[in-house]
Amino acid sequence: MKSLQYLASFAILAVVLSTSSFAKDKDKDTHSGSFTLSDTARVGSTELAPGSYKVEWNGPANNVNVNILQAGKTVATAQGHIESLPQRAPYGAVTVKTLDDNTKVLDEIEFNNRSEALQIGE
Repeated sequence: MKSLQYLASFAILAVVLSTSSFAKDKDKDTHSGSFTLSDTARVGSTELAPGSYKVEWNGPANNVNVNILQAGKTVATAQGHIESLPQRAPYGAVTVKTLDDNTKVLDEIEFNNRSEALQIGE
C-alpha cells in the first residue's frame, strides 16, 4: 500500500514539473537562427564584417526586437518583423540592399528549412 502511495506521489510530481517546464518555454517566446555575411553590411548604426552570426528575436511577429550576436556577444540590435514564406526555404539566405549612398544594409534573413523570414528594419 505504501509503495502505491509513493508511486502516486511520484506521478503527480512528474506531471507538475513537466507542465511548469512547458509553460516556461512557451512564455519565453524567443526565436533564433544563424546566418553568414559574405560582405560588410550595416544594421542600424553598426557595421557588421563578413562572418558567421547568430540572430535572436522576440516579441509579436509584426514588431520583433532583434539581437545579432557573434561569439556569444551582442554586436547589433534592431527592430524587425517576421514574414511568412509561401514554402519552406530550401537553404539559408541573406538579402542585403544598397541605399542611395551605396551603403549596404542587412534587409532579410531566410533560414534553412523554415517557412518564415526575418525582415530587419521597417
